[in-house]
Amino acid sequence: MALRDFALLVFVCLVWAFNNIVSKIVVAQWGVPPLFYASVRFALVALCTLPWLFPAPRPLWRLITVALLMGGGNFALLFIGLKTASPSAASIIIQLGVPMTTVMSMLMLGEQVRWRRGIGMALTLAGALVVMWHPTGLAMSAGLWLIAAAAFAGSLGAVMMKQMEGVKPLQFQAWVGFSSLWPLLGLSALTEHGQMATATAAGWPFVAAVVFSAVVVSVLGHTFYYMLIQKYEATLISPLTLMTPLATIGLGVWITHDHFDGRMALGATLALLGVLIIALRPNHVMPLLMAIRNRAQ
Repeated sequence: MALRDFALLVFVCLVWAFNNIVSKIVVAQWGVPPLFYASVRFALVALCTLPWLFPAPRPLWRLITVALLMGGGNFALLFIGLKTASPSAASIIIQLGVPMTTVMSMLMLGEQVRWRRGIGMALTLAGALVVMWHPTGLAMSAGLWLIAAAAFAGSLGAVMMKQMEGVKPLQFQAWVGFSSLWPLLGLSALTEHGQMATATAAGWPFVAAVVFSAVVVSVLGHTFYYMLIQKYEATLISPLTLMTPLATIGLGVWITHDHFDGRMALGATLALLGVLIIALRPNHVMPLLMAIRNRAQ
């Protein structure tokens, strides 16, 4: 890989990791309602990518379903989960999306899983279980359950996306933003309160967070990522994106003061080793799934 392209990939991974920290601060420290934050984010994504909205790929129902799974549903669950879950723990639990995608690829796409990928799936699950383990037994906060649900939504969307052809990255981002905006706005209006008050109280930092999340992370980050995927083999790019959870853990400990002990370190090692094994023997949706997993931890 050319040094310039490697530097670009490092930049993208760091942007994705920093976005996880920013999202935690927005919903947990500033108290901005998560559904409102997600709807504003997708409104800006839709605005930036509006020129690529039409002509709409077919079938339209599948495109909207995939957009809602990978967009509104994924981020709604993620942001609600981050209200109580730490970015470090979330970055480990979200790795469950990789074996989830592998299993769904078997069921929906007829892909075969051999023993090496099976070992990777087992290690990833073991890592998540170690993170969930407490002396009194398994314990998983509501926030981490929501993070796991977000991983499932993104994985299902990735597999369904593979069943479509000819959808370009910016075109897909346009439909993710447009399709996700309206249900998120409706749900926020029905279930949340004080949206504008908390956003106004946060002030310009909230505006900066939305712009960063929508423009830098979604529009630029994913465009650069897909450029690299088209240029290099997935078996080279996908393992390198493991820089994102590692950076998330480091930034979480540093900025949001996440609790990170030996048990968490062991869980992270097992989970990331499992993902690495799966990524080195990728299935058909691995490049797409790695992007989803990294941007939505």
